Amino acid sequence: MNARQKFVAFKTIVFREILRFSRIWIQTILPPVITTALYFVIFGTLIGSQIGDMDGVRYMDYIVPGLIMMAVITNSYANVVSSFYGSKFQHNIEEMLVSPMPNYVILLGFISGGVARGMAVGLAVTLVSLLFSNLQIHHLAVIISVVMLTSVLFALAGFINGIYANSFDDISIIPTFVLTPLIYLGGIFYSISMLPEFWQKVSLINPILYMVNAFRYGFLGISDINLLASYAIILGFVAGLFGFSLHLLNKGKGIRS
Repeated sequence: MNARQKFVAFKTIVFREILRFSRIWIQTILPPVITTALYFVIFGTLIGSQIGDMDGVRYMDYIVPGLIMMAVITNSYANVVSSFYGSKFQHNIEEMLVSPMPNYVILLGFISGGVARGMAVGLAVTLVSLLFSNLQIHHLAVIISVVMLTSVLFALAGFINGIYANSFDDISIIPTFVLTPLIYLGGIFYSISMLPEFWQKVSLINPILYMVNAFRYGFLGISDINLLASYAIILGFVAGLFGFSLHLLNKGKGIRS
């Protein structure tokens, strides 16, 4: 395939993925927006009024970046894992694999679909947050780069989950028992400086902590983690997961019998 044909193939996959989640926006876009609005009301307004300031900023303002990031992570992941496993279940992924289309184009197409949904939900949650918080922007480039890289990372993670999944139950195990605990323990609702020294060190194992803090720095200019360290962790995971995903796709893992 020449470059133009590859681009057409990539664009077709991305368009299909965007159409897939946008047609059922009541199931894909609206629920996380409503859930996040409840977080704003319960944690930001009711509990936040009792907590006061966090690292020198109003508690509501402190949790906004983390809640936006949580929405981006979960939706980027969910879109790819459900879409790729659905393609496996319906046996139409084989049509892509036997076509002249390179595997990296297939992978990039699914990732882009996940990023599109993550960004759509993230933007919707950001607009809702303006009803509760006077959102400021400290460093726009950091905000955009961190949210895009994080979305790509979890789209890749969803792709790997979709490859290994053998049933629809398998695509919910990782989000329930791994992703959700990591998100809630990733510094969305608190600063790790509040924790005992031992648990601060344990928290550093959680990669989501680096993403949330880098994203918070973009809005508020504060972070528990060095910004360069956050970028190094995120980029390292993106590179590792991309290489592993492409390796699994080339081998036909979970696809070819």
